[in-house]
Amino acid sequence: MTEVPAPTFAEEARAALVAELWRETGLAVRSDGVGNVIADVPGGTGPRVVLAAHLDTVFDRETDVSVREVDGGRWAAPGIGDNSASLAVLTAAVERLLADARSPRPRLRIAATVGEEGLGDLRGAKALVAGEHDIDAFVAVDGHLGTVVHEGVGSRRFEAVFTGPGGHSWGDRGTPSAIHAAGDAVHAVTRVRLPSVPKSSLGVGVISGGTAVNAIAAEARFTLDIRSVDGDVLATLEEEAVGRVRSVARRHGVAVDVRSVGARPASRGLGNAGLQAAARAALATIGVDAVLTASSTDANAAMGVGIPAICFGVYRGGDAHRASEWIDPASLDDGVEVLLALVQALAGA
Repeated sequence: MTEVPAPTFAEEARAALVAELWRETGLAVRSDGVGNVIADVPGGTGPRVVLAAHLDTVFDRETDVSVREVDGGRWAAPGIGDNSASLAVLTAAVERLLADARSPRPRLRIAATVGEEGLGDLRGAKALVAGEHDIDAFVAVDGHLGTVVHEGVGSRRFEAVFTGPGGHSWGDRGTPSAIHAAGDAVHAVTRVRLPSVPKSSLGVGVISGGTAVNAIAAEARFTLDIRSVDGDVLATLEEEAVGRVRSVARRHGVAVDVRSVGARPASRGLGNAGLQAAARAALATIGVDAVLTASSTDANAAMGVGIPAICFGVYRGGDAHRASEWIDPASLDDGVEVLLALVQALAGA
């Protein structure tokens, strides 16, 4: 899994690998319009449960994703945990299920989704749940063993593009600068007051612009990321931050275009108590306590349309989103066991 590159928006090669592996187990595999790989597991009764693990990583095609052994028997490579390990665990668990037709399970659908990371904006998970009326529960398979994401951190993401006439830094002195406006706007949005409860955040992640040290910038831009677990708070922060950006642009005499580049629904986890209980019970089978937390995962997409959802971690590792990312390979067996225990617990849900 790890050694097949899968940057967001370019997951095709890894999707093909997953589809081949799932077909080898005997599953009837299909793809949807956005590139998700989907299969229904034969057998099962009761609720319809979706298990989804995302295909994409935060690394580009040029990144060396060769797996190497490091200290203490760990395996290391960019993306080996997030989310290659989860895809591998999901695949191995389904192989076990198919080998034991008597194993209790709900009506199970598995999916390898595109676009979970960054500006992918959960497009795979959103497509998976769009218009679906027979999904009773959704489990994103992602993250460290013991972690259960029960609340969805929502986000609003924008690119603010400032434009002005530009000119020579001396000959056209006094002409409005797009960079000066952008810098002032960054200062303004970072002064937005954040509530202490619920936890919320606001930050500028990328900024660029200008052409030369002795030129007045005709264009500048930055990206803005706003997050909260509360949808109303998220909307309030968005309104204030975007309002400040527009106000600064007017004061500087430049134009600004504020474009939405991502929107992930926020959720306080209402309706997923049964999934939380099943996750605790599954982890208890290997003596691990569940750690409940809030995060932004594929589960957000299901929560956003009212489907009970959690994100369930299945490996031990560290340094996610870094070139030094690593996993403990021995933990993958535990991951398979707890995922199977979760499936069994959901059979009677």
